[in-house]
Amino acid sequence: MRKSLPIAIAGFALVAVAAEPQRIVVTRVFPQPGQIGLFIAAADGSGERPLVAPADVDYDAAWAPDGTSIVLTSERNGSADLYRVKLDGSGLERLTDSPAYDDQAAFSPDGRQLVFVTTRGGGTADLWTMDLQTRRARALTSGPGGDFRPSWSPDGQWIAFSSDRSSNLPFARGRWEHLHLVDLFIVHPDGSGLKRVKEYGGFCGSPKWTADSRRVIAYCMTAEQTLDNRRAVPEHPEDTRNIAVDINSGVASDLPSGPGVKFNPSVLRGDILGYIRRDGNEEGIHYSNGTRGPKGQIRTASWSPDGTRVVFHKRVTFQRKPWVKTWSRNPGYEFTLTNGGPSFSPAGDRFAFVGQAEKAMGAGVAVASVGGVTSQVIFRDPARNVLGPQWSPNGERIIFGLGVFNAFFNGFHGLFLKPEDRTEGGAQIAMVNPDGSGFRELTSGPNNNGFPSMSPDGRRFVYRTFGPEGEGLRIMDVDTKNVTTLSNGYDNFPLWSPRGELIMFSRQAQGDYEIYTIKPDGTSVRRLTHSRGNDAHMAWSPDGEHIVFASTRLGFKDEMTYTDAPQPYGEIFVMRADGSDVRQLTDNQWEEGTPAWQPAPRALAPSPR
Repeated sequence: MRKSLPIAIAGFALVAVAAEPQRIVVTRVFPQPGQIGLFIAAADGSGERPLVAPADVDYDAAWAPDGTSIVLTSERNGSADLYRVKLDGSGLERLTDSPAYDDQAAFSPDGRQLVFVTTRGGGTADLWTMDLQTRRARALTSGPGGDFRPSWSPDGQWIAFSSDRSSNLPFARGRWEHLHLVDLFIVHPDGSGLKRVKEYGGFCGSPKWTADSRRVIAYCMTAEQTLDNRRAVPEHPEDTRNIAVDINSGVASDLPSGPGVKFNPSVLRGDILGYIRRDGNEEGIHYSNGTRGPKGQIRTASWSPDGTRVVFHKRVTFQRKPWVKTWSRNPGYEFTLTNGGPSFSPAGDRFAFVGQAEKAMGAGVAVASVGGVTSQVIFRDPARNVLGPQWSPNGERIIFGLGVFNAFFNGFHGLFLKPEDRTEGGAQIAMVNPDGSGFRELTSGPNNNGFPSMSPDGRRFVYRTFGPEGEGLRIMDVDTKNVTTLSNGYDNFPLWSPRGELIMFSRQAQGDYEIYTIKPDGTSVRRLTHSRGNDAHMAWSPDGEHIVFASTRLGFKDEMTYTDAPQPYGEIFVMRADGSDVRQLTDNQWEEGTPAWQPAPRALAPSPR
């Protein structure tokens, strides 16, 4: 495995890079503040009510063994931290206070300790334990990959968890998203005796113990199913299995629990199995005796010790806004959540992004004001989609890709099994004025052209292309339409430096995507990243000194089933334009990508064109 570049921010270190914070916007697939809620109800779903007053994002609750309190994860004060609350929602108490990600807590059987998932040990998801009286925490697991969803055995001797530590993050069939290969492990609470319970060869997760501490139950699926089953509503359905595994022999047996995409299983009194389904009209909590619990898009559930009540979080009705401030782990950078593929006007007062389509076609160009709560779609083609809008340097045009772009807008149905699959009937580069007038297409022909970026003088643009006329990066003169070849190969996301001397892009190399730069004359190709996983979705700082990008180098932080996102391992990093001084800016289990760097507001000089 190749070693990744050192990350300047690790553990608790926070490094400010400027007196005034740099402003970056990112796209988070799910959730934005207010998009999920934490609830408590009777096991049959009656008497449902919010557990705590909504504040940002609360999730992953766990019931204490004495039944008097609940521990949950919340981002109400910044990063994901653990909190404890009484059953009536009073007495909310913060248990951890770290810029790292703390989540997925589970109690020891005596209620005196927690085991939880954290990134404190260097960025990947590891297990730590904490004494609830002293608040002293220590590392339990470490190493490559991620460890998830721990569960303490009733006799206190073992902690079971799921882990992708053996995975090399393979791509899904014909896609660029990583499959999640996960096995079941156990370890003593002092860190000794680590062993894999069973090598499934695909995915088995969320282990919970039977009352005799001899078996763990889990839900399992094939490796390929870990792609579709991370959707908010799986389509096929991609049915999963609930199993029980003997921790000594490794012998596994199926637990009868019916069809559907089942996850988050728990053994309740009377050996009844409680679990969640996320497919179709069956969404919500189910029981192995055929009864139902709370309904809706529920993502985790924890039952009271007597099994009569359940606490859970679920998706709630939500109106997405184009500008929502969010937390940054580095005080030198200010973060805002926005819509997909943002690009700022050079004055820094407006931004363009991909306006959502109701179906698989019709995504347009939308424009919003910085800090606003509404947006306006200035261009839409009902038969095609918009991808990668970029504002021109003089502020008078927005340039974008226009085509079907099946791989981006049609779930996971767009597969790249052979080179011609990428063409999709062709796509063109187009341009429009910010008020929606002056639309024109700049390219033509059978190739799939996309992700354009203009030179600082606005006379040329670089774009990626693939199809019968070749593939790689091309540069076109806006007026003459003359095209020159910049590269040949699987290159994407080109962006012209504000200084004009470099073009950066992402290239598929050695099984993943890495970031490169090249001069506009095609010389001096330079590789900037060498990490495990994909590096892509880049943006230049306004002065051309730094690059912000999304990376999968730290891997999954939770089992993919819980996150409702295609790439839930995406974190945002920043580095110098030569690839040095890499700094981590986000740290959570959500998918964040397509960053854009906001210029300082300024007045524009009259256009020379």
